[in-house]
Amino acid sequence: MIEKFVKATLAEDVGRGDLYALVEPSIDASAKIIAKSSGVIAGVKYIDVLAKVENFEINWLKNDSDIFEKGEVIATLVGNSHTLLKVERTLLNMLLHASSIATLTRKYVDILKPYDVKLLDTRKTRPQLRVFEKYATKVGGCINHRMGLDDSLMIKDTHLKTIKDLKSYISKAKKQIPFTTTVEVEAETLELAKEAMDAKADIVMCDNMTPELIKEVVKFRDENFSHILLEASGNISLDTIESYAKSGVDAISSGSLIHQANWIDLSMKMD
Repeated sequence: MIEKFVKATLAEDVGRGDLYALVEPSIDASAKIIAKSSGVIAGVKYIDVLAKVENFEINWLKNDSDIFEKGEVIATLVGNSHTLLKVERTLLNMLLHASSIATLTRKYVDILKPYDVKLLDTRKTRPQLRVFEKYATKVGGCINHRMGLDDSLMIKDTHLKTIKDLKSYISKAKKQIPFTTTVEVEAETLELAKEAMDAKADIVMCDNMTPELIKEVVKFRDENFSHILLEASGNISLDTIESYAKSGVDAISSGSLIHQANWIDLSMKMD
């Protein structure tokens, strides 16, 4: 899967061929990937595949999940000049995209260190980039939420509009879905959270609730359904995540890990 993605990404940039290579013959060359800002590195496993596919050598001075500072050399490259110049943008785009997500994710992870709560990503990913972007959040320290609709049964507000009896639906679902699959219900009110627990959901997502309201959900859960996991989600940012961590939930999910990640600055310099 990684090789297919890498080849498609390279083909998108190269098109029918690199016109630069038509003018002069290739020569032996080397280059460096240099950090022009600080961050967390991600993308190493993808760039390694690119190096194998295009037959150039890359030596990493930083590995996935390592912190780098502005001015540091992240990797050195050796190969023929045509190849290094052809792969430059593809290499940097993958490295920048993944590292930017990992860098933002690490900021969230650092805030949550004092608390016994897991950080999760979401399915709010760019089309065709889910595996790549969720790989980047994982490198940053996040735990992946479900990859797709077949991972677990999540009953969201849109689904609830079509369900007349939640308890009956979950009872039927647990007879049809795989034995190891969890059922999660999205709840925006305390009443719905209670109903979901009573209906034997495995996880209840407290969606768009205030931390104060979530504390009430946690209290009810602890007193009545201690085995059920609670997840907080909805408009959670770097500024607010700590208040949700203090509420007592088991996990916090945030789409902003991916869609709010601003690109860091890396460049390739030929020696």
